[in-house]
Amino acid sequence: MTIANGLVRELWLDGPQMIRFRSAGADLHMPTGQANMRRTTQQSVIRKRREFLTTTASGLGMAALGSMLTEDGLMKRAAAEVELANPLAAKEPHFDAKAKACIFIFMAGAPSHLDLFDQKPILKERHGEPLPESMLEKVRFAFIKKDNALLQGSPYAFHRHGESGMELSELLPNLGSVADDLLLVRSLHTEQFNHHPGQLMMQCGRGTFGLPSMGSWLTYGLGSETQNLPGYVVLNSGRGSSGGATLWQSGFLPSTHAGVLFRGQGEPVLNLANPDGIPMRLQREGLDALRDINEARYAEIQDPEIASRIASSELAYRMQTSAPELIDWSKESHQTLDAYGVDRDEPKDLGGRGKQGDTYRSFARNCLLARRMVERGVRFVNIIYASWDHHSNIPKELPYNAGCVDQPIAALVADLKQRGLLDSTMVVWGSEFGRTPLGENRNGKREVGTGRDHHPYSFSMVMAGGGLKGGLTYGQTDEIGWHATEDRVHINDLHATMLHQFGLDHLRLTHRFQGRDYRLTDVGGKVIDAWIS
Repeated sequence: MTIANGLVRELWLDGPQMIRFRSAGADLHMPTGQANMRRTTQQSVIRKRREFLTTTASGLGMAALGSMLTEDGLMKRAAAEVELANPLAAKEPHFDAKAKACIFIFMAGAPSHLDLFDQKPILKERHGEPLPESMLEKVRFAFIKKDNALLQGSPYAFHRHGESGMELSELLPNLGSVADDLLLVRSLHTEQFNHHPGQLMMQCGRGTFGLPSMGSWLTYGLGSETQNLPGYVVLNSGRGSSGGATLWQSGFLPSTHAGVLFRGQGEPVLNLANPDGIPMRLQREGLDALRDINEARYAEIQDPEIASRIASSELAYRMQTSAPELIDWSKESHQTLDAYGVDRDEPKDLGGRGKQGDTYRSFARNCLLARRMVERGVRFVNIIYASWDHHSNIPKELPYNAGCVDQPIAALVADLKQRGLLDSTMVVWGSEFGRTPLGENRNGKREVGTGRDHHPYSFSMVMAGGGLKGGLTYGQTDEIGWHATEDRVHINDLHATMLHQFGLDHLRLTHRFQGRDYRLTDVGGKVIDAWIS
């Protein structure tokens, strides 16, 4: 019999008059009818959380019974004990869940919904025309000068795909091949019109600092199903988002729920490997000693950050063997590698804001790596690709970015489906806001430019899997793509629906901080039933 979380590892009868049990490397014997016990171990300090075992044999018997009931799901372990043993231990959802993992592909900088997802023939017809002053009176722009602003239609053709007939830009042909698995939402809106607050809004539910990100909320509510990798991982491609590490912070939640940034080459995490000359045995002994000290301190003050520190050290130790296997592509077929495009060449004569090194290969490998992480129990993978902030030069920069992500994302959706993982894995393409139907006109020029400004009043997202409907186009914007007009979706509604698919009631997933109960959806949010299959 085993008692989890380090209390008693093994327990068995050693003859008719003796109970023997093993705890963290120590063999202990106890006469069945007496309270005394003999410890045969080299350790000199008994951990405080095991001291109750030294009292009576009946106490040992109760611990054994409690462990068996816990393993059978008939008894909850004390919250403090679970937190200390593994702050990321898997937890039961509020109700039956359809999704187990999320791959959130964050297109930092805001792609143009008008050039990728939301075809507007009338906008194209009115290309070069001004808008009435009444439409611009109370509108805020980051850079556009209202007096000289002109409408800018999209130069790209749109095509219908799949049995659903979903309309997508010619810049996304591969995504069109999985259209019947996609949920295309065209009616999102937000209050934020600058990048960093907008990115915080999408990731954290509000455009302010110090709040947990959605990956942190998910691991806080559900824990993680992997023991050898972080529950929440961040992968970067391109030049990096303006929000930086604030987009994967844990805020006021324990730091064990923060995202762990993986590197694109070399060691996945810095300083993961042992220095030369340091054997694993010596590292293990050092970690054991450090754990004893931290556990003793935790027993005194019950600070959850101590539990996070212990868990972080133990995870790093386990990752020394699991991380190299994670990034070993040798077991992936050539067909899979080619489908994702992990060895694609950079296109000639295109580039700009989204290019940073071998961006095409980096993004493709991140998508494949995300699938491998989900297979190994990682709860939330955030792939961040920047930048889509196309204030100018759309003809060269937007095709570059779209070409970078189109093939790998389509391959990811198809790969997850082929492996039977799409039903339980939610894939999301999202950003902080959209782009204006007006061309940008810096320097006071009254002419149609080649870029678009920030636009919070309407934008599009694509989702797949996790129990969401495929082949559905949801919501509409007006004839020029300015306002979301039908089935409007706030970011808090998006978050509420995502959490629902993970079996979490967004109103109940709360954390009290400074006298207030906080949640990912702030003071709003509603579940959108029309999305759920």
